[in-house]
Amino acid sequence: MSFSDIFKSSFLESVTEFSAIDTLIGMVFALVIGMFIFMIYKKTCSGVMYSTGFGMSLIGLSLVTTLVIMAVTSNVVLSLGMVGALSIVRFRSAIKEPMEIVFLFWALAVGIVIGAGMIPLAVIGSVIIGLILVLFVSKKVQHTPYILIINCMDERAEGNAVGLISQAVDKYIVKSKTVNTAGIELTVEVRVKDAATNFVNQIQQIGGVTGATLVAYNGDYMA
Repeated sequence: MSFSDIFKSSFLESVTEFSAIDTLIGMVFALVIGMFIFMIYKKTCSGVMYSTGFGMSLIGLSLVTTLVIMAVTSNVVLSLGMVGALSIVRFRSAIKEPMEIVFLFWALAVGIVIGAGMIPLAVIGSVIIGLILVLFVSKKVQHTPYILIINCMDERAEGNAVGLISQAVDKYIVKSKTVNTAGIELTVEVRVKDAATNFVNQIQQIGGVTGATLVAYNGDYMA
């Protein structure tokens, strides 16, 4: 065995099996499309709190997935080992909004497609998906949702409050009603146009109404 045979390794020989130019091009496109996904997420985010960390993770997910798919497609043996390695990965982060699943799969799909060498498909598909999401968000009904909590002393005050609500808001739904010795607590889901909340002051002035509280509610509504 010669001195060169000691350092000869199939692992070192496999280093030359990939193209540095192709890798750089793929990572650049993954970065650009990942940033595009991040901007669409930022524009269409309708959750309670916008998460910058989740948006940045979309960019990272596109890059990492692209790198993994490039490695898998260049070596069949590596692909089998990669399947086993990724099968033990467990994600513990909770998904707060259903739309977050869409963006996660979008970033994964972009990484897979770019890693497979189909860059035009990733670009065209991402543009179409982004336009559709922005279009649907812009078509949402612009009514501010609120939850109204009213404390009444008797049924008469309750009836007067509900009558005023029906005239002041576009739509309302009684969500819950609690009756005890202190009176009646009514929880109503209302849709207010142009954030007009002056009707709460009028409800408070109704005889028998001891309190009225209006809180913002981030929910989805049927048209």
